[in-house]
Amino acid sequence: MITLGNKNDLTQGSVAKTLVKFAVPYLLSCFLQTFYGMADLFVVGLYNTKEVTAAVSTGSQVTHMITVIIVGLAMGVTVHTGTAAGAKDTRLAKRIFAAAVRFFFAVAVALTAAALLLTRQITAVMLTPKESVPETIRYLTICFCGIPFITVFNVVSGLFRGFGDSKRPMYFVAAACIVNVALDFLFVGAFHLGASGAALATVLGQGASAFMAAAAYFKVDHGVRLTKSDLKHDGAALQKILAVGIPVSLQDGLIQIAFTIIIIIANSRGLVFSTAVGIVEKLIGFMFLVPSSFLSAISAVTAQNFGAGKVERARRSLYCGIAVTVLWGVFCCVYSNLLPQTLVSLFTKDSAVIAAGCLYLRSYSFDCVFAAIHFCFSGYFCGCKRSAVSFIHNISSIVLIRIPGALLASAMYPDTLYPMGWAAPLGSLLSALICVGFFIAFYKRDNAQTAKSGDA
Repeated sequence: MITLGNKNDLTQGSVAKTLVKFAVPYLLSCFLQTFYGMADLFVVGLYNTKEVTAAVSTGSQVTHMITVIIVGLAMGVTVHTGTAAGAKDTRLAKRIFAAAVRFFFAVAVALTAAALLLTRQITAVMLTPKESVPETIRYLTICFCGIPFITVFNVVSGLFRGFGDSKRPMYFVAAACIVNVALDFLFVGAFHLGASGAALATVLGQGASAFMAAAAYFKVDHGVRLTKSDLKHDGAALQKILAVGIPVSLQDGLIQIAFTIIIIIANSRGLVFSTAVGIVEKLIGFMFLVPSSFLSAISAVTAQNFGAGKVERARRSLYCGIAVTVLWGVFCCVYSNLLPQTLVSLFTKDSAVIAAGCLYLRSYSFDCVFAAIHFCFSGYFCGCKRSAVSFIHNISSIVLIRIPGALLASAMYPDTLYPMGWAAPLGSLLSALICVGFFIAFYKRDNAQTAKSGDA
């Protein structure tokens, strides 16, 4: 049996090295997940018409929203396991994981049943172009069957990341990627199954990652081996998970709802704009991999260091994360404005879609800079159990700028997507400013309390 040792201790050594060492495997995991999501779109676009491409684009936005809700809830497992690991409290880690197993089993069953029952209604709400409705329904029906696999993967990965191990979750995702891409070419290319083939490849890939995650849980000695008696109700442990997980899940869910509304707006403007927006959303999702990976890394490092009482070390991880992710955001923004066609044309050969997508990408890409800042702050706030801040800044951004901005731009400029693309970066700018304000307020309060304790 393999043991998780001190090499995964995030409270020792260089902050920058520790953060990057944790973030890189997570980044590769995110890259692989996004890659096989983009592979679906690429292979479908290679062998099918834009009606099928639009179906996969719309359907994948829905399934991604469900995934990020589960990922957000699982953040509660990562943070509290990390805090327990920093405090060397294996008993607490075991309680947290036992509560997670019970809770996420119920979540998986409920989400799967609800999604399958409401597939047609979801397709209608998305204002899916009528030419793409049959393929979208088939795509969603198959993908919804993979929700239990997504849940298993994320709960077990949350446990490993909390203990400072981001490599094993990367291996789980790699298995999913290999299976998914290979089956994409088989089902979509060779068997001509269209959107259904892409969905089936995705679900089988998710099944492979869930199987590997379960196998790793039983193989690795992490001190959190559960027995039947451990699975009794533990309200206090569940409350800890939800105190972090619900705000993060709501935050991520609301962001996806905002993205979904933008898809709906694009769908209402016709098949060309619908396809263009779907492609650019995939590209932006790829560009967000770096800040997303650092969000997770900062949350894990912060949780372990707060558990060990090393608050200043946690703050330094935030500063380091912002520096790296903002530089990446600037690169993405510059490239997207200079050579957008090299990216959009990877997923379609339709000249009208390429032209619309390039304009949308040019303005939307500025979000990579501002989002980098609030992603890192969100990771920090989650790690120190202040995840409500992440919810506050995201709901403010969505309600005040993202959605109204997209609606206004769409109404005022019906012939181009360029103005609509500015809604996201302006929303992220507001989020970043709110995060900075909360951080300064918490910093002053924490320092005042520390000084007061010292005087006493």
